Amino acid sequence: MKPEALLHPTPAGLFCPLGKFHVDPVRPVERALITHGHSDHARAGHGKVLATRQTLDIMALRYGEDFTRSEQAAEWGEVIDVDGVSVHFHPAGHVLGSAQIAIERDGLRIVVSGDYKRGVDPTCAPFQPVPCDVFITEATFGLPVFHHPDPKAETRKLLASIRQFPERTHLVGAYSLGKAQRVIRLIRDCGYDKTIFIHGALAKLCDYYVSQGIELGELRPATIEKKDPSAFHGAIVVGPPSAFQDRWARRFNEPLISFASGWMMVRQRAKQGGVELPLVISDHCDWPELLETIREISPQEVWVTHGREEALVRWCELQGLPAKPLHLVGYEDEGD
Repeated sequence: MKPEALLHPTPAGLFCPLGKFHVDPVRPVERALITHGHSDHARAGHGKVLATRQTLDIMALRYGEDFTRSEQAAEWGEVIDVDGVSVHFHPAGHVLGSAQIAIERDGLRIVVSGDYKRGVDPTCAPFQPVPCDVFITEATFGLPVFHHPDPKAETRKLLASIRQFPERTHLVGAYSLGKAQRVIRLIRDCGYDKTIFIHGALAKLCDYYVSQGIELGELRPATIEKKDPSAFHGAIVVGPPSAFQDRWARRFNEPLISFASGWMMVRQRAKQGGVELPLVISDHCDWPELLETIREISPQEVWVTHGREEALVRWCELQGLPAKPLHLVGYEDEGD
């Protein structure tokens, strides 16, 4: 069987005609397999959804309990038959509940990575390499220029800034799912034990992480002391980056804007966003990690998607490894 007969791109996303399901479809479909809860991969309105229990819970928190007509939870490594096609889920290391999806039929195995990272992150299960014939890898940071620094070293820059500017409120932009909780945990692991204030958009997801055994320390809403701005002197406030562009951010005392993202390696992005303290903390692989992963898995073929596809395809070809870009549309960088 040719791999394209088992899985191929369509306008709605990757489609398995034998199993009659899509993977991370960008529009409502009858049956969807979802890798993780970020909104560019997990959308509401599908007839049936198969995902990890944590991803299903996260989708319910974000979209409401009626986000799908029918849901099914997949345990790690559990082989599930979908109309004669075997599928199983393995940790992707991206955010809580994130999975790679292995799809098998007649001895052919394709693994859809979804978004993934290889670095240590106590807020989610670590990436697990899965042997396969075809590996579909993301390439969000798929250029040789991207080498991500140690996230704890980046976090210590934030704590050093607080010591240097104790009168200023440090506003840390971090996406609501995954990045915010990881940054909070990094701050704790670097020795900061004071209250961390959070934007209301983070509350439900932070509570869910805590319910799953992820310790985040004392968190309080960033609104309760709004009548006394001095209460935020030297404080850390974590919120979605969009919140720092509106009136919500202007009431803090001399706010120092920070942003935790792999894109903070690109100085122009930081400058354009008015970011005074860029923190290069990514939930995606950098270039060396992408290459390491492909070497470790050693597939017979690589399909590349979500980002800088051509450079990684070219690298594979230079290694004598067949590769092609998928040019899927509709996947952004919510969890960068």
